[in-house]
Amino acid sequence: MRRLTYSAAFAALLATSAHAAEFSWAETTDPQTMDPHAVNSAPVLGFLNNIYEGLVRRDKDMVIEPALATSWEPIGAGEGWRFTLRQGVKFHDGSDFTAQDVLFSYERASSEEADTRSWFAPVSEVNVVDDYTIDIMTSAPNPIFPDSIANWMIVDAGWAEANAAARPDKDNGNFATLNTNGTGAFMLDERAPGLSTVLVPHAGWWDTAEHNITRATLTPIQNPATAVAALLSGDIDFINPVPIQDTERLKQNPDVNIIQGIEARVIMLGFPHEADALKYSAETTDKNPFADVRVRQAVGHAINVPAILQTIMRGNAEEVSQLVSPAMRGYTDSLARRPVYSPDEARALLTEAGYPDGFSFGLKCTNDRYLNDEAVCQAVTGMLAQVGMRATLDAMPVQNYWPELRADNYDMYLLGWSPGTFDAEHPIRFLAATPNDEKKLGSWNFGGYSNARVDELLPMIQSEIDDTKRQAMLDETAQILQDEAAYVPLYVQPLVWGTQANIDMTQRPDNFFMLRWVTVN
Repeated sequence: MRRLTYSAAFAALLATSAHAAEFSWAETTDPQTMDPHAVNSAPVLGFLNNIYEGLVRRDKDMVIEPALATSWEPIGAGEGWRFTLRQGVKFHDGSDFTAQDVLFSYERASSEEADTRSWFAPVSEVNVVDDYTIDIMTSAPNPIFPDSIANWMIVDAGWAEANAAARPDKDNGNFATLNTNGTGAFMLDERAPGLSTVLVPHAGWWDTAEHNITRATLTPIQNPATAVAALLSGDIDFINPVPIQDTERLKQNPDVNIIQGIEARVIMLGFPHEADALKYSAETTDKNPFADVRVRQAVGHAINVPAILQTIMRGNAEEVSQLVSPAMRGYTDSLARRPVYSPDEARALLTEAGYPDGFSFGLKCTNDRYLNDEAVCQAVTGMLAQVGMRATLDAMPVQNYWPELRADNYDMYLLGWSPGTFDAEHPIRFLAATPNDEKKLGSWNFGGYSNARVDELLPMIQSEIDDTKRQAMLDETAQILQDEAAYVPLYVQPLVWGTQANIDMTQRPDNFFMLRWVTVN
């Protein structure tokens, strides 16, 4: 990870002594909502981490540190966690932050209406001890629980209830969709979805500011060439991402800084495991070829990932074999190799599965969510066609994409996943556990993949405190997912940011852009 930032002490000095400045940035994806519990996606969570805060947060090196909680400790022999809350914290409207807001935010974020409810699958109950102490009880020992709630943001109970936003509404929206009331370093000043969102500093923030920003404006720019032009003209201070094809050229420009790294996000292909039939096939209308593991394995062998990385990513990404990258805790070293690119092996598997002539199907893909996402899907479409799997590509903005996947309107789909805990347990819980609303599991397992042994291993992985035993269970799970080709992982997405030369900021591997670490010189 390359960081362009001053030390905390010097940055704090700058914030008080340097000239105050306005700041503007552009991203391809506009945050879908201002509600921190309505949509569990990086564009929403990353943006709202500037406005809302949780009990804990991640620092510049992704290490968990205190936020609205000053400390935490296990209760008994693993019955739960006691959090001591920070006193004197004010919400943006001046309301006091107390344990009641934490309890309310738990009930809200774990409700059926919330897209974040899977985060709380291990939680059995939450008890307020006093105004500044709260106990979060778990159904089994959960040593990674504090890490798992780094993106759980606390909402003011009184504000939400007074504005008929006691529960999130990701489909129709409510007051919290367009308005905010957090405790974070920045406040929402203006919100025009799809056009611009303006933030201003929260003067009453409890922490020490490390920025000198007076006003920050996010403008979504989907066209990469337009974003680069805006950066070069000085109209925009920061763009994310920089188009891969423009990276080397921009590096030669003295007025621009390029910040490069590797994101924690794995890009993969998903399948309709539980579907009875394909939805977008011209001839295979009475069955679902992807329910056969041999067909899914054929997909893995048909895609030339190194070629995609060389041509589309210009060598700026790394191929991957699992649902997490090698940088994540719990990665299985023995399964580091992804399926060998072999069209002949793919055709043999299709023939063995009963599809010697292949079949047609529909591939859903985003065109504004992941780096070069539509181009990658076009390449995948061409490679699959060479072995007889004829995909009709339907690429769309991410705002339309998630509703399509949740409505099962696909035969195959593209997905990127960055584990919020930086632990291999995270994608198992969200992507591989059998979907179960009551247990808050599998909320992003669109295709309904299900394996009884994976479901049996997950709670043991969550509660095991012996690292060796826990890794053995993660290894077994990774082996099952790889053997069954539950998903076809492709690569770890690169991070390429571009700034004006007078901007200092920090790039984290979760691709969350934190305004509180920005200085305009």
